[in-house]
Amino acid sequence: MENTNNQEKTSFFDRKFGFTAKGSSLKTEIVAGITTFLAMAYILVVNAGMFSGNPNTNPPTPGVGVSFDAIYVTTAISAIVGTVLIGLLANLPLAQAPGMGLNAFFVHTVCLTLGFSYANALVFVLLDGIIFILLTVTGLRKIIFEAIPHAVKAAIPAGIGLFIAFLGLQDSGLVVKNASTGVTLASFNLLSGSWASVMPLIVAVISILLIAVLSNKKVNGAILWGILGGAALYYLLGLTVPGFYESVGEKMSLNPIEPFKAFGKEAFGKVFTEGFDFSAYLAVDGHSVGGLVIAFITTSLAFCMVDMFDTMGTLYGACRGGNILVDNGKGELEVPNMEKAMLADAIATCTGAVLGTSTVTTFVESSSGVAAGGRTGFSSLVTAVMFLIALFLAPVAKLIPAVAYGAALVYVGILMIGCVKDIEWSDVSVAVPAFLTMAMMPFTYNISYGIAFGLISFVVIKVFSGKVKEIKVGTWVITLLFLAMFFLTH
Repeated sequence: MENTNNQEKTSFFDRKFGFTAKGSSLKTEIVAGITTFLAMAYILVVNAGMFSGNPNTNPPTPGVGVSFDAIYVTTAISAIVGTVLIGLLANLPLAQAPGMGLNAFFVHTVCLTLGFSYANALVFVLLDGIIFILLTVTGLRKIIFEAIPHAVKAAIPAGIGLFIAFLGLQDSGLVVKNASTGVTLASFNLLSGSWASVMPLIVAVISILLIAVLSNKKVNGAILWGILGGAALYYLLGLTVPGFYESVGEKMSLNPIEPFKAFGKEAFGKVFTEGFDFSAYLAVDGHSVGGLVIAFITTSLAFCMVDMFDTMGTLYGACRGGNILVDNGKGELEVPNMEKAMLADAIATCTGAVLGTSTVTTFVESSSGVAAGGRTGFSSLVTAVMFLIALFLAPVAKLIPAVAYGAALVYVGILMIGCVKDIEWSDVSVAVPAFLTMAMMPFTYNISYGIAFGLISFVVIKVFSGKVKEIKVGTWVITLLFLAMFFLTH
């Protein structure tokens, strides 16, 4: 009787997702789902750490007024929702969570640089999701995507990668502020310093190298294992630091209910209860209603563009790696159920804003599950179940030090910069916009500034090269909006 029931369950899932027809099996889909989770589970710790800040760096890295516990729960729930959506709507073996780069833009640019509150920033995310839904349903997404020059599109991931890596180096304590040069390498000198200050730096370096070695050996979940390995080494070496465990004991709490209380109090629904109140922003000298409008439009535009490029690139890359692209009838390969996948992304982003986190997007780490044999949305459901289990592990995750998850940021940055090989550096009209797009993101702590400088330089070079006709109308519109941002808000 038990075997019969199992067969019935298997046949039901097979009818629903069709994995047998796609050359997969129930067992393969389960393994693929777990593989994807292991590859992207680091986002739970990294995202929570980025929002809550790190008081142990020199100087302390500020957060946005929300705790690690609250964002951990928010991240897990948004990952569950997004992953279930893309599995059921698009039947693709992919997973979603708050995106790297977009979370850095949210925290370090929109909140800490531009001066918007955490709740205000959630409004931008909600608007991003709504716009994304409209663009996907109406087909206007393609027009905006094509309005961005290839030089800028190719450089955006690399610029975000540099930005993320820079943040990771600071979170891990390897890069510190310097009065004369801006930033510098933290001191490893045991003669002028102390073992207590040098030990975390050594752990950070080892964590980065550990992730690299594991990745080179094709170990599933290399980033997660690297973080855990770095954390284990940190606490092991803590035995050599007097008073180390006294401070750790003060922060330790194994109550799984507390994080949910923090989530309900600090994050859930803040976009509606506090998000539309911009009085604190307008109270700052130099801020005006007109400037707020321009900043609102350009910041929302930056969120939407980065989300769009990130999602489309990730969807194509993950599906190409698993050889599950389909012919569109024009001799071109495309992502199956592309529009449904984009719609799932947009709905998940709106949900993420309500829950209290930055833009939710498809993770490139999903390709690890595809490589393990995942072919349908059933593997996505398995990944979502794993996130559901992880949802109750916030007290344990909170013990992971910044030196460990900072290493993950650095490595993700390394992965993202690989796209520079697709840039035609020998062509100045391509190289200059691409370089400015990349460089201005980490140097100004602002992803939108990088996009702006890339577009402006592209337009100027084309105009004075006598190639005005190569500039699309959409490119002119977006460029003028960014120019208005600079002249009216800065």
